[in-house]
Amino acid sequence: MSGQRVTVWRLELLRGSETFIRDQTDALSRWTPTLLGSVRVASPLSRGTDTVVFGRGIADRIRLALADLTGRSPRLAAALDRTRPDLVHAHFGKDAWMVLRAVWRARVPLVVTVHGYDVTALPAAGGLRGHRARRRLRQVLRRADAVVAVSEFIRDRVLAHGADPARTVVLPIGIRLQRTAARPRPAPSYDVVFVGRFVAKKGVVDAVAAIAAVPAALTPRCVFIGDGPLRAAAEADAAARGLDITFTGALPPDSVRHHLDRAKVFIGPSRTAPDGDAEGFGLVFLEAAAAGLPVVAYRHGGVVEAVVDGVTGLLVDEGDQRGLAAALVRLLADPTLAARLGTAGQARVCEQYDIRRRTAALEDLYDRVAAASGPGRR
Repeated sequence: MSGQRVTVWRLELLRGSETFIRDQTDALSRWTPTLLGSVRVASPLSRGTDTVVFGRGIADRIRLALADLTGRSPRLAAALDRTRPDLVHAHFGKDAWMVLRAVWRARVPLVVTVHGYDVTALPAAGGLRGHRARRRLRQVLRRADAVVAVSEFIRDRVLAHGADPARTVVLPIGIRLQRTAARPRPAPSYDVVFVGRFVAKKGVVDAVAAIAAVPAALTPRCVFIGDGPLRAAAEADAAARGLDITFTGALPPDSVRHHLDRAKVFIGPSRTAPDGDAEGFGLVFLEAAAAGLPVVAYRHGGVVEAVVDGVTGLLVDEGDQRGLAAALVRLLADPTLAARLGTAGQARVCEQYDIRRRTAALEDLYDRVAAASGPGRR
């Protein structure tokens, strides 16, 4: 790596669902990264080498609450100084707000990646919470040297909140590729696989309903991977309908890939949640495609950029559970079509979404932002 240093900021280091942040940071080849966050969370992604500002004691909780309220924290500023960055990269607009003052004090440029709920659900909230979220997001967008949107859909949303088009770029994160198109797939253990948090945005209720509508002659065997507040209801619904669905709970990335390798079709009916949260892109669709799986999903948010309708999967109108079921039936009844879409999806991911290639583009952005900031910025 070069002598250029980047501090990657995330409020919590690091939630198990945020493999994309860890993978992107690990893929940096020319910039030396340090992960910095407010607190450490118990997760397979957490590492002792990450830097955290606050502990879990009462005093530190108060300090963290004050930092969140005011955007000021001497301890955070000191921790940032110790990492001696040439640039700070913050993930999520709401997290970036807390580090704005410390970045300004360190006199280094700031890159902010916006992913989804930070520019969909949070600004749409009502009352004081929504007002505060919109105000903070505007401050972040005004002060950031570059804003990275993970899809065109998210770029449109962030521009609507006041981002400068000249400083806003679309850079999908990509995924780690551990297989090639020439590698034969193992014999399938399941017909249909779902992977995602059990929350409204991921459409787990729609997935269960669509599977229930598949004709009994096909009797799909399914596995649902993930956890969340809707899990108990989804399990109860599946049991009441007599569906063959195995609920595994949350699994580590290697286990998820194992199940993807052994399924026939991926279902991911992401949709707009009641609070306005929408799918910014959906890296899980790339993971499914990398495993050679055709995708069945809704035509929603950034999903239309992750899945090419009729080429790598089948998309139906958002909320159309019957259409979702019909797409499932079509793929389960036509293995040739399923194989063609899966092969096309795998090739597309290998060509366009290798995380090494996507991260190289991010480092090019770092280079441009650092050069534009001038040698005397720090």
